Amino acid sequence: VGYWNAVKTIIAQEMSLSLLSSAPVGFAAALLRAPAAARSTPPVMETIDDLKSLAVKANPVVGYWNPTPLADMGFWGQSQEATIGFLRHAELKHGRVAMAAFVGFCLQSNGVHFPWACTLEGTTFGDIAAAGGPAAQWDALPTNAKLQILLLIGFFELLSENTYALAQSGQKHYMRGGKPGVFPSLKKVGIPVPVPLDLWDPFGFTAKMSQEKKDAKLVTELNNGRAAMLGIMGFVAASKVPGSVPALDGLIAPYSGEVMAPFSAGDSALPFVEGMLKASPF
Repeated sequence: VGYWNAVKTIIAQEMSLSLLSSAPVGFAAALLRAPAAARSTPPVMETIDDLKSLAVKANPVVGYWNPTPLADMGFWGQSQEATIGFLRHAELKHGRVAMAAFVGFCLQSNGVHFPWACTLEGTTFGDIAAAGGPAAQWDALPTNAKLQILLLIGFFELLSENTYALAQSGQKHYMRGGKPGVFPSLKKVGIPVPVPLDLWDPFGFTAKMSQEKKDAKLVTELNNGRAAMLGIMGFVAASKVPGSVPALDGLIAPYSGEVMAPFSAGDSALPFVEGMLKASPF
């Protein structure tokens, strides 16, 4: 019962937040008001000066370099500080995904795979690996496997954006004074986890870490994420456009499909996929 109550609360909160992109600012502000008493102190949010300080820590040579006006804007009628929170969270999240993607691309390109079957029909990971490079391997996955992966990603996105789930971990939304990059605890939300480990920091390595050490590791993570984003896009470009990355010539298997499409011809039974493939310019 507790599990379903938690899920219903998350869905209700997410539906309210989803209205923010289309609702008037006054109405959107009303949605974000907590039912509890008003805050006694305003939330602490990062500013341009904080970005400049972080930039020097991340790369003293380059420092603060911002060729776009994004950090000076107010996305969706929100404050500049809320926009900075959005950008910081987006960079950290994409950096983490890129680090995993970079390592995965290297392993898959070298034929590394699990030795067992990945479907009840008997399709093995070896069969998928034989399809070609990493992008071709994604295309070779059964449709149900792709849907499971995409739905799991969507669930994690919903959970990480939800104010109720964040509050159970003592956190706030990154556009409302929370820490960018924070992911709530699955256990504290009331979701049954099949193993006695949480998704974030499952072994508790950061529990006894000093704040200074945490801050230093976050800067390292930021730099590694930025490098990984460049690296994975270089891999994708080299596979799609041979010769576009001279340093990778002959090292990356070519790919003729659409790298940005989540589905391929093998998934044409799904709604809209066939039309999407016809509309693709590649």
